[in-house]
Amino acid sequence: MLTPVLLSGGVGSRLWPVSRELHPKQFLPLAGELTMLQQTLERTGNLEASAPVVVCNEEHRFMVAEQLRQVGIAPSALILEPVGRNTAPAVALAALQELARDPDAILLVLPADHIIQDAAAFAGAVTRALPMAREGRLMTFGVVPQAAETGYGYIRCGASLGEDLYALEAFVEKPDADTAQSYLDSGSYLWNSGMFLLRAATYLEQLGEFQPDMLACCRSAMDSATVDMDFIRPQAVSFSACAADSIDYAVMEHTRAGGVVALDCGWSDVGAWSALWEVAARDEHGNASQGDVMLDNCRDSYFRSESRLVAATGVSNLVVVETADAILVADRDRVQDVKRIVNRLKAESRPEASLHSRVYRPWGSYESLVTADRFQVKRIIVNPGQTLSLQMHHHRAEHWIVVHGTAEVTCEDRVFMLAEDESTYIPLGRKHRLANPGRIPLELIEVQSGSYLGEDDIVRFEDVYGRDRPAASEEKPR
Repeated sequence: MLTPVLLSGGVGSRLWPVSRELHPKQFLPLAGELTMLQQTLERTGNLEASAPVVVCNEEHRFMVAEQLRQVGIAPSALILEPVGRNTAPAVALAALQELARDPDAILLVLPADHIIQDAAAFAGAVTRALPMAREGRLMTFGVVPQAAETGYGYIRCGASLGEDLYALEAFVEKPDADTAQSYLDSGSYLWNSGMFLLRAATYLEQLGEFQPDMLACCRSAMDSATVDMDFIRPQAVSFSACAADSIDYAVMEHTRAGGVVALDCGWSDVGAWSALWEVAARDEHGNASQGDVMLDNCRDSYFRSESRLVAATGVSNLVVVETADAILVADRDRVQDVKRIVNRLKAESRPEASLHSRVYRPWGSYESLVTADRFQVKRIIVNPGQTLSLQMHHHRAEHWIVVHGTAEVTCEDRVFMLAEDESTYIPLGRKHRLANPGRIPLELIEVQSGSYLGEDDIVRFEDVYGRDRPAASEEKPR
């Protein structure tokens, strides 16, 4: 059976400030109403396939689960990587999981953060490549190049194996401009998409031949894996001992069983803001804009507003991206350098590198509105049917005002309901819990007041999500 395997471990730092470490690009609606993860899941619906396997990291687990729930997809497995080890070990975890269920499993390996504009063409390429994969070929998808692109790696195709099918001759690194043009002129090179179609058993055999230690670590990690609610947790010590390497370097560059299927489907890996400009609808002056944007005499630029008006006049070839707590202005030809800004933010331990002002939690989200001496104000959204932990604080009290939906409030031994426009006070030191028993999101305003407002001032007594005491990166650990 064909099983989609979504790799959702990236951080998308080149799309800062919208994409951040704890809420990266695959969880964002960058090219439509659905998030990129959801769009990836949606395009597999055109295939005769089983429920997907998703491989993600620990911090994103509830986000992945919620986004699958929103589109009505129940995965066959959600595998949590204890640490990031690149794509070769991630695919091995999925292969081991599926091989135990189906000895003939075929894996369609898809990064969760790519754009494909022509889903039918993508499905056709999968259908053409499937017989080759069943015969033991490790098939990769090579995108028909539209330009002499220097930002992508390339695949050199060998002998023809059928319609748009080729033997895999070599992977080549990102070229300079002249080399890229020579690749384009030759007609023998395709862009490396990072997508694969392969038998789980064949992949593991090839991994064992070329990277036996990696396979041993992955096998040990899955043999000792634990199941936590809907999540599969490979054993951390074994997996952490695994070398970090991509599937390209670990297997595909060495195998004699490689194959390529040519793909022409409006593909982009959305590696920078310029890529979104290229796939977006543009006005007669070449500008792409999203959100509250007002332009005058601007050309060939990308503008994105998330929280307020962005106005521009007399500029060209720019990328301007606004969020509630940061604004990026870049030359459209230099947007790859945004990663240097992110590295500086991390070096200075600035929260903008990893956190948005709106932070997502397994129960919903919260957004910081005002922070001042001895008080702060937050907007909290609790998803239908979700419950926050039973907890207390030593140094702060909280006021809750419901603005939408219905809240179930626990304060010590008292449990009561709050409707819209009603409020309550949680005194310092009292055990309390907030829940949404309704079918619509609960929205409330929380005003915290006290001598210390740090989020490490929490004692958690019960938590339905099985979370331990929060990591330092969690600002709102309810």
